[in-house]
Amino acid sequence: MKKNSSSAIPASIDATQELLAAGRYVGDRALATVLYLALKMGRPLFLEGEAGVGKTEIAKVLSETLGRRLIRLQCYEGLDIAAAVYEWNYAAQMIAIRLAEAEGAADRERLEHDIFSERFLIKRPLLQALEPDTAGAPVLLIDELDRTDEAFEAFLLEVLADFQVTIPEMGTVKAAHPPIIVITSNRTREIHDALKRRCLYHWIGYPDAARELAIVQNKVPGIAGKLSREIVHFVQALRKQDLFKSPGVAETLDWAAALSELDVVALDPATVSDTLGVLLKYQDDIARLDGGKVKDILDDARASLRAAE
Repeated sequence: MKKNSSSAIPASIDATQELLAAGRYVGDRALATVLYLALKMGRPLFLEGEAGVGKTEIAKVLSETLGRRLIRLQCYEGLDIAAAVYEWNYAAQMIAIRLAEAEGAADRERLEHDIFSERFLIKRPLLQALEPDTAGAPVLLIDELDRTDEAFEAFLLEVLADFQVTIPEMGTVKAAHPPIIVITSNRTREIHDALKRRCLYHWIGYPDAARELAIVQNKVPGIAGKLSREIVHFVQALRKQDLFKSPGVAETLDWAAALSELDVVALDPATVSDTLGVLLKYQDDIARLDGGKVKDILDDARASLRAAE
């Protein structure tokens, strides 16, 4: 997609909706409102919701449509400051020390200052996001924060409140222009209130049938209208089942693309059963949907589709 030539933030909620649409993101007005306020107020945006509902995509759309650099910090269990913020290039520091000793340098204080300078600093995503950029402050995506521990959350408070990090050997690094921060969580655990208070919050749920259909038709070009409607109503009916993990919008799109590749023109129980592995990622969920159950859900989906039409 071609980037917007202007890096200016949208001037209204309507303009924010247009920004999302320009990035082929189908969002409602509530999302556009909180996103506009986050941009206008310079506050981090905290997004919660089930996996695959489009939280991460919002940061990508902002980067593309605003023409800003996207910096992504993918969170995981055990994430620490060295991986998220910075670490020192110890090998290069040791070489510098050996060279200084070989040259007979005796000023230990100067040597210590030199080896803890920026040229030996390896910058990780959080520190990179505080650097100036000619295109404007970058978009910082802190993805799946719920995978980290509370200690890392506590560290993030300085970044979110003051847009700065402290490096003991160098001092405080503060952003001249705060980055646009998007934080996502799949809510596998609760995030502490101290962090949430520093953000604007929005829950992204599963879309209704009309919005999910718009997403499918937007993201899977060329798909037949009848098939896309059947797909959406089947997935909507499937989410009402007692599943360990209901399919997200990402799975709906994958399924739509897969069925298009198979030249399917209409759903039938056999095709659905054969392709359930695209929608469902747990064997127990797939096992619950034997042939008869798939037919029942498909019948419910078709009845819902007829009622909608």
